[in-house]
Amino acid sequence: MSALPEAFQAHLDSGVTTLCRAWKIERRDGVCFGFTDHDLALEFDGLIFKPDTGLSAMALQQSTGLSVDNTEAVGALSDTAIKEVDIDAGRFDGAEVTSWLVNWTDTAQRILQFRGNIGEIRRAGGAFQAELRGLTDMLNRPVGRVYQRPCGAVLGDDACSVDLQSAAYRVQSIVAEVENARVYRFEGLGGYASDWFERGRLDVISGEGVDLSAAIKVDRMFEGLREITLWEPMRADIRAGDHVCLFAGCDKRFETCRVKFSNAVNFRGFPDIPEEEWMMVHPSKAPSKDGGSRR
Repeated sequence: MSALPEAFQAHLDSGVTTLCRAWKIERRDGVCFGFTDHDLALEFDGLIFKPDTGLSAMALQQSTGLSVDNTEAVGALSDTAIKEVDIDAGRFDGAEVTSWLVNWTDTAQRILQFRGNIGEIRRAGGAFQAELRGLTDMLNRPVGRVYQRPCGAVLGDDACSVDLQSAAYRVQSIVAEVENARVYRFEGLGGYASDWFERGRLDVISGEGVDLSAAIKVDRMFEGLREITLWEPMRADIRAGDHVCLFAGCDKRFETCRVKFSNAVNFRGFPDIPEEEWMMVHPSKAPSKDGGSRR
């Protein structure tokens, strides 16, 4: 650990300390919350850290290697702080957490103890218990490219470069019918090709689920309505009359990239890579025998 600031070290060496902990939680939608285990509110970095949430922290496990730092935070569910409906909707999934040890008589004297993200959240008896995972958890994620036929890019990212804000690939509409929080039907979207939104995304822009997103599994016409089926039920109460935005989907094939998105130059797959059993294929089974390109 780096040396502590002189003023903070002097406070620790005094033998009589006025210390507390403070947490900042920043959700992926940009909403921030501040909490402290002190009995009065603290303010620094432009945020007020509230004392009346019942939030407390367990022991922090830290190491000097690449293993993940772990801790947990426990607090009470409150309509003015962390709401159960927001946890159910997944608004706190992956939220960034920062924790300080603070001298509550002079908040300029503080040290950063932990920075990471919220993992699993458990609820019981009007309280929640959140697993906090350190920044080294990011090192557990695989990176790099895989040699495979499908495209390895995410539709709309820097590698893909397709502009999903284009009117050709997004449309706003009003929910006409809802079934089991997973099937949504819309009027007036018959002008899009079949399966146009399949493997795409649904963003909620009004109602209780505002700012939530979900992946689209099936897109089809049903009794004159456009029927969108999600992979998983939406984790909020989306009702008829709510506004949503639908984004076109991509099945990662070269032909789709070329025809649907006119983006073959940025295709991030390897469509001509031989299949695993290519050496054992009998000539009579080969799809083409002219010795030329597959296209």
